[in-house]
Amino acid sequence: MDKDQIYRFLKLSKLFSKPHPWHGIEIGEMAPEVVKVFIEIVPGDTMKYELDKESGYLKVDRPQRYSNICPLPYGFIPQTLCNELVGEYCMEKTERPSIQGDHDPLDICVITERNIPHGNLILDAIPIGGLRMIDGDEADDKIIAVLKGDATFGDIKDISEIPKHMIDRLTHYFLTYKEMPNNNAQKECEITDVYKRDEALEVIRRSIKDYNNRFNIDKRELFKMIGMGLKEKS
Repeated sequence: MDKDQIYRFLKLSKLFSKPHPWHGIEIGEMAPEVVKVFIEIVPGDTMKYELDKESGYLKVDRPQRYSNICPLPYGFIPQTLCNELVGEYCMEKTERPSIQGDHDPLDICVITERNIPHGNLILDAIPIGGLRMIDGDEADDKIIAVLKGDATFGDIKDISEIPKHMIDRLTHYFLTYKEMPNNNAQKECEITDVYKRDEALEVIRRSIKDYNNRFNIDKRELFKMIGMGLKEKS
């Protein structure tokens, strides 16, 4: 059985099982200019949900204990990983040493005029910029995108076209959502700058390479196991 047949086998197997949101959903043929997004939380959620990497289901990370509510639908780009290359790009742009990726899929916020009532869904989005966020010593970029086909925001090409108050609100959320009231401890999270579309596309490209560098070995092992199993049965 050759590689094309194995890919076909894996694609058909999705008819009988739910694809893992991180590994089983394709990023899209037009990536990084247009990407598939898995939405985890939406405005109004009083729980912080995130992907359980092992099972592929959404899990409760923690209740939103204070007044901070995510102002935009928020999730990640499938088949991406913030690892060495993303960390290197952050070091290059900030001129800071010892920054690594956070070992998670690349985060993304999606601007739309329409209400998305819940998470655990996928959509197509067009990246227009991002927030260069550092959490401790880890690069934790937040890509900002517009919903493909959105009547109000769908034609926007760059983050500079977005009203400033929307970006300020998003920045405030990410800088404060982990904080506790009356806590004067030094902040772990900072946003060094807001970058435009070209840099967002480069972050996405690097996160795709980081993902492939990390998981291609596992994929080759899976192909080998499938091929050997089918040979034994033939």
